[in-house]
Amino acid sequence: MTPFLRSQLERQTVRLAELDAALADPRVAADRHRLRDLNRDQRRTLALVQRWLAWQQRERDLAEARQMLADPELAEMAREEIDAAAADLARLEAELQAAVLPRDADDDRNVFLEIRAGTGGDESALFAADLLRMYLRFAERRGWRSEVMSASESDLGGYKEVVVRLEGEAVYEALKYESGGHRVQRVPVTEAQGRIHTSACTVAVLPEPDEAEEVALDPADLRIDTFRASGAGGQHINKTDSAVRITHLPTGLVAECQDDRSQHRNRAKAMAVLAARLRDRERQARQAKEAATRRSLVGSGDRSDRIRTYNFPQGRLTDHRINLTLYRLAAVMDGDLDEVLAALAAARAAELLAELEATG
Repeated sequence: MTPFLRSQLERQTVRLAELDAALADPRVAADRHRLRDLNRDQRRTLALVQRWLAWQQRERDLAEARQMLADPELAEMAREEIDAAAADLARLEAELQAAVLPRDADDDRNVFLEIRAGTGGDESALFAADLLRMYLRFAERRGWRSEVMSASESDLGGYKEVVVRLEGEAVYEALKYESGGHRVQRVPVTEAQGRIHTSACTVAVLPEPDEAEEVALDPADLRIDTFRASGAGGQHINKTDSAVRITHLPTGLVAECQDDRSQHRNRAKAMAVLAARLRDRERQARQAKEAATRRSLVGSGDRSDRIRTYNFPQGRLTDHRINLTLYRLAAVMDGDLDEVLAALAAARAAELLAELEATG
């Protein structure tokens, strides 16, 4: 562990004492919003300090095990303890690196997850449905709530485009590196000769703005169209113009919703998605300027970036940003994304830590 990281962790111990003292102040209890924020910070800082104490204990265990090597009767047990302690130290250090860094202001936000079929026609749309299922299963594992905001289905049961809102704890923090191009290599169901095809989808993870921070939308900049919803919904949904499509004229961005029987609720949902897209457009513009001087290891999140390949014949997943290859594709497609997301977060944390050390 670097001296810089050690110093940052020691600061967190002091920070925990400060938070404990603040929470004991009666004036804080009277301020509901401040109390909520301080409680959240205290929980995170306490978890970080506990990891730091665990790392220090395993460091002592490792030193003691190395001393035991000199005793022939204890040497085998010592080697086992050395291996176990070294593995624990590596895991804890990666977790500490990620935890000690400044958090993204959007990490605690809910998200709008957009999946769009790209090259590959029907097979791309089917892959979009597979990606949707993967993320929804992951959301179930995390205890998040999900709501389909809009969906455009393909003829074979896939999706040309689908937008889902995911709500829960630190959703954006978990999924923020998923934006980009996802490529699949497999034999399509429409392929009669058994040849492997390559198709692609794009994924966008948009943090949901707070009501107070939503992009100001001038009604004069909006064109709002209503139409009859397609698909399931019973007789009512086919007899009324309940679906809503909103176009932001200055940018050409479009959001629509037809999932609810109420035109009013569909309009509110479409407006929320449009606000998130406009906010993300501003974010992308800022990141493009930053990328001119520094290219992130994990990637800019540009939708054109090819970030990952899913090779079904080999059961292989490859994340090209960090050269990660896993041969457990079936588990990943069933929502077991923890290993992939943890590796991406660790790579980004190591990059940010190096930048902090370089700047002092």
